[in-house]
Amino acid sequence: MKIKLLVVAKTSEAYLKTGIDYYCQKLSHYFPFEYMEIPALKQTKNMTFEQQKVKEGELILSKIQPTDEVVLLDENGTTMTSLHFSHFLQRHMQNAKQTVFVIGGPYGFSPAVYARKNFMLSLSSMTFSHQMVRLIFVEQLYRAASILKNEPYHHE
Repeated sequence: MKIKLLVVAKTSEAYLKTGIDYYCQKLSHYFPFEYMEIPALKQTKNMTFEQQKVKEGELILSKIQPTDEVVLLDENGTTMTSLHFSHFLQRHMQNAKQTVFVIGGPYGFSPAVYARKNFMLSLSSMTFSHQMVRLIFVEQLYRAASILKNEPYHHE
C-alpha cells in the first residue's frame, strides 16, 4: 500500500521543511510514501474564504483517485493515541491500495472535499497552523510505522 500526504501550499518555514524532509526520508523505509504540495492559490485578495476553499478543493480532488481512501486532517475528526493510530494505519495498509491523508489550507476544506472523505482524523483538541501540522503528522506516521515494526522509537 502507498501513503500520500497532500498539503495545500508550500511549507514556508525552513525549520518545518527540515523536519518534514527528515521524517519523509525515514518513512520511505517502511512503505511507499509521497509528500505532495498543491500550489497555493494566486490572486486571492478578492476571494472570500469560502471561494478559496472551493478552489483549493478542486485542486485537492484532482490529485485523488476514485479508489483512494481519503483521510482528512480536521479539527472535528476523531482523535487517537499513537498506538491506536498505528492500528488504524495497519488496517488501511491491508485494505487499501492507496491512502491519501489531506491537510487543507488555513480555512479548512470545501463541502466537495468533505463529501469525498472516508475518515476524518484530528491530531489534537488544540489548533495548530496548517504548516506545523505537516511536521506533527509525518512524525506520527513515522511513530506508527515504528510501532508496527516493534522498534524502540515509541515508549509506552
